[in-house]
Amino acid sequence: MASSATTTSAPPAPPPGSPAAVAYRPALAWFAALAAAWVFVVVTMGAFTTSIGAGMAFPDWPLSNGSINPEGWLRDIYMFAEHSHRLFGMVMGFLAIGTAVWLHRREPRAWVRRLGWSALAIVVIQGVIGGKRVLLDSIEVPGFELTLGQMLTIPHGVLAQVYVCVLFAIAAALSRPWLAGAERRAPAALRAGAWALVVLVLAQLVIAAVMRHNMAGLAIPNFPHSTADGAWLPANWNFRVTIHFVHRVMALVLTGAILALAVAIWRSAAVSAGLRRLATALVILLVVQIALGAATVLSLRDPYFTTGHVIVGAGLLAVSFLLALWMHRPLRTTAVQPAPAA
Repeated sequence: MASSATTTSAPPAPPPGSPAAVAYRPALAWFAALAAAWVFVVVTMGAFTTSIGAGMAFPDWPLSNGSINPEGWLRDIYMFAEHSHRLFGMVMGFLAIGTAVWLHRREPRAWVRRLGWSALAIVVIQGVIGGKRVLLDSIEVPGFELTLGQMLTIPHGVLAQVYVCVLFAIAAALSRPWLAGAERRAPAALRAGAWALVVLVLAQLVIAAVMRHNMAGLAIPNFPHSTADGAWLPANWNFRVTIHFVHRVMALVLTGAILALAVAIWRSAAVSAGLRRLATALVILLVVQIALGAATVLSLRDPYFTTGHVIVGAGLLAVSFLLALWMHRPLRTTAVQPAPAA
């Protein structure tokens, strides 16, 4: 009597693009991380350029005084700030091209590839807006104090914040911890609270961009009160005072939201140590941001305090977005292996 052998079939291979099918690619991950870090260099120079009023240091674009290496730009602070911002933006463009192409060739997840092309599209749009800001600076807009070129600085600044989030999403999705997944998912209430915080931070940055580019940073020259005699409400109201006051009120709202979310994360037993560290980073950035905001007003808009305030604001958005995104990463139970060499 012939014996029948019992065989156990292997489990089906995961479909391409699923969490279990994505390999960790160190070179691509570090390249994306470099792009995410470089964007803060560009934001820094853009913020410093605005803080010292050097946005029109050169009347032409894309060249500066007709040259990629204009005479005297290393000796004049205004020319240095604007031209450095343009050069760093050009480097950012090359990084965006490299990231998009690399993702298109090597990344199996369609949503990550789409993020790469989205980042490249934003860089192109940012370049066009930045150029039009210079070329349209002399065009007056009836009923507004700002020229058409000056108005474009507001969407230019807001879109830069969105770009920060896109780059952080790409870098996070390519990282080894992301691909390793999570043993448990954060509670729904914490996930909703994290996304609500992202919306609040982004709204505050939009308000800040409107205030900043309407020269309303000192519309209320006292801190923390609104008047020299200690009143909390301004004595006189106009657009600049109103947008400045709204910025301060939103700062109070954000303070409460960040502290509430951080405490909830710290007290939850269902979140990882990494999420707790991100919550701690949010609180630290909040304290630094409040201090820089106060210093900006009390120093009568010192350009270094003002620039630092913008940078930390971008950092707050990046960390809050990363926190919310990380709570939604896919679960994974298999070990992550490096990708084979091409």
